[in-house]
Amino acid sequence: MWRNTVGLIVMVTLGVLAVPLAAAAQQPKHVPRIGFLNLRPAPNAWDAAFQQGLHDLGWVEGQNIAFEYRWAAGRVDRLPALAEELVRLHVDVIVASATPVIQAAKHATTTIPIVMAVSADAVDAGLVKNLAHPGENVTGLSFLDTELSAKRLELLKEAMPQISRIALLRHVTSTIATLRAVESAGRSLGLLLQVHEVQGPEDFDQAFRAMRQEGSEALNVLASPILFAHRKTLIELAAQHRLPAVYQWPEFVEEGGLMSYAASPPVMFRRAATYTYCISRRNLRDGIQLRVR
Repeated sequence: MWRNTVGLIVMVTLGVLAVPLAAAAQQPKHVPRIGFLNLRPAPNAWDAAFQQGLHDLGWVEGQNIAFEYRWAAGRVDRLPALAEELVRLHVDVIVASATPVIQAAKHATTTIPIVMAVSADAVDAGLVKNLAHPGENVTGLSFLDTELSAKRLELLKEAMPQISRIALLRHVTSTIATLRAVESAGRSLGLLLQVHEVQGPEDFDQAFRAMRQEGSEALNVLASPILFAHRKTLIELAAQHRLPAVYQWPEFVEEGGLMSYAASPPVMFRRAATYTYCISRRNLRDGIQLRVR
């Protein structure tokens, strides 16, 4: 298989009340506490970009800012309890990425600000009301994954014009809007799409066997934090079943996958640091007393 990484930086920033960045030079009396909720098992380069973004604004962990980290290790069922822990700790802001993580944080509190570092389609997932005025206690960044997922299908067709059957691997928590957009793109390209839903890695082997039995010639892995967490297994299965595949994040290609096409997570996480900083500074300035639900 040939490999290629297709780069794209696409993100939508949602409204937030700005605070002058010059305030970074002033040391607050209260050390802001940032709750960091994530589905991954451990930090990666995306989180380092977030830390660097805060550092550029004058905030350094252990000096003038504190973190409360909660890692779900790929288990969606752990997210509600972890989110509630952060709420009980009275953190100033909760930083979350991926739709199920943001949903868990949103369910846990209606008062503590939630910053979305990465969200696939915040409006379609019901995380915010609209992009210009998100409303409630959620703001941050979103990329339009419905369009990007369809574009990944086009890239497969461009790379292999002879293919006519493409398998779609979808996690059960992925949005229906994304699936519909890909199906529409498939019809316009004259492709037969075969959808395979999985709940976790225990379903992968059966899904790939079904792909081969149905005569799939290529694979489009739809966006999902669970599928991302198990990307090495997916890459190995795609190679084993000789299915050229396109994925969401560049990490798939870096670890042996064929193609990826998406927004830039490090850029989004670094931008999320500005949201977190501004909200925390506003809370310090106004003396907001957070009410815990």
